[in-house]
Amino acid sequence: REAIMKLGYYPGCTLKTKAANLEVAAMAALDHLGVEYKELGRWNCCGAVFSLADDDLIHQVAPVRNLIRAAEEGCDTVVTICSQCYNTLARANKLVRDDEEKRDTLNRFMDEEPDYAGEVEVVHYLSLLRDQVGWEKLREAVTNPLDGLQVAPFYGCTLVRPEEVAIDGVDQEILEGFIAALGAEPATFSAARECCGSYQMIAHPEEGMNRAAKVIGAANRSEADALILSCPMCEYNLGTRQGDVVAAHDGLSRVPTYYFTQLLGVALGLDSELCRLDLNGPAAQELLVDKKFIAAATV
Repeated sequence: REAIMKLGYYPGCTLKTKAANLEVAAMAALDHLGVEYKELGRWNCCGAVFSLADDDLIHQVAPVRNLIRAAEEGCDTVVTICSQCYNTLARANKLVRDDEEKRDTLNRFMDEEPDYAGEVEVVHYLSLLRDQVGWEKLREAVTNPLDGLQVAPFYGCTLVRPEEVAIDGVDQEILEGFIAALGAEPATFSAARECCGSYQMIAHPEEGMNRAAKVIGAANRSEADALILSCPMCEYNLGTRQGDVVAAHDGLSRVPTYYFTQLLGVALGLDSELCRLDLNGPAAQELLVDKKFIAAATV
């Protein structure tokens, strides 16, 4: 419980702009569940991706500076919702903890900042729910169980790679546990840990579309009603661009996409306006109305 009392929330850039439908319900759910947190007062872009070049320490400054801000504000734990932000912050934190020489270089470069040696823990929102709230307590808090909803759990890349910062071992199935706690049914989904296409959707559109098509096709074969995501990039490729992907690949059909936090908000009985389903497109709203999880008048 003490760790929760010192919980800092790092939103990242996209959640404050195009991905409000990932953030708003998430924070309302923490309030509803009695989890105490504070949004970091000063934060900057995490850098969006973790640099893989050994000699490229300048790109570690952005994520490490956010962790310094958290430490300055008295937080011993930072929670993120965007899986890309989680991956970048967690890997930067591990680098600082494990590599004394690089840690020293970073601290000397940021000479006006307090030295940082990895004192803050970085966790993902799903891990927080599982480890601090618990699936049983979450299940008890559900007032609008998603009975009969088949959901395909999409992890993508950055929640589960690399292994040393993965939120979930291959056999732990954190998203499946989350779905079940909401009263829904996890679909058997062969593409759960595939890549959505990432930035290739922009840089090399044909390859990006093919990657996204693989995920959507697997969701179709699983007979899932919906696909849940935790990453704005995944939502862009699999949600926003889904019409283009389906049109370009024979045999695919559309499947509504949601951020996992939106289904959490619906299951907890939060005001549906907090779930920002207006940002998902008509199919996502219509499915929840058809299943009687939300009222048509509130959409």
